[in-house]
Amino acid sequence: MSLQSKAAAVRLILFDVDGVLTDGRVIVHSDGSESKWFAIRDGIAIVWAQRSNVRVGLLSARHSPTTPHRAAQLGITLIHQGVTSKIEAYERILEAERLSDQDVAYMADDIVDLAVLRRAGFSCAPADAVPEVRSRVDWVSRFNGGDGAARELDELILRAQGSWDAVVSSYENEPASGSTRK
Repeated sequence: MSLQSKAAAVRLILFDVDGVLTDGRVIVHSDGSESKWFAIRDGIAIVWAQRSNVRVGLLSARHSPTTPHRAAQLGITLIHQGVTSKIEAYERILEAERLSDQDVAYMADDIVDLAVLRRAGFSCAPADAVPEVRSRVDWVSRFNGGDGAARELDELILRAQGSWDAVVSSYENEPASGSTRK
């Protein structure tokens, strides 16, 4: 199946968090709280995917109090974190969402993700993923995790599904409040 066909079939985009939506660094503060960097451009593309009827979810082995906050900002309600087995969590997601492997794009960066990447219909990685991941996925972004990889994947899928032009047009043709068009 071609890359275009795989992207066009996607109904759910699953993202690993650390190393994909972030650059993989976690700042641990003296009080035990933590901070992460998320790219705004990745976030807005996730919103556009959801507006285009592509479901988005997060699948992370690590539990982080930061993750649900970012998910809420983006309208993501499908969140699985702190999972001991990503493949078992993935199978539960497929069952709950009534999806097959071919319906899912999964972007991840490390070897703990290999079992899910092997199953997902469209497996993807950021440019700075470990070599064992980059060599086994369908597509590798030109961008690093936390620096545009998620945005590039979302755009690729929306273009393959014929939704990208509508996203762009919605901003091109957005009227200013109180203005009249001539």
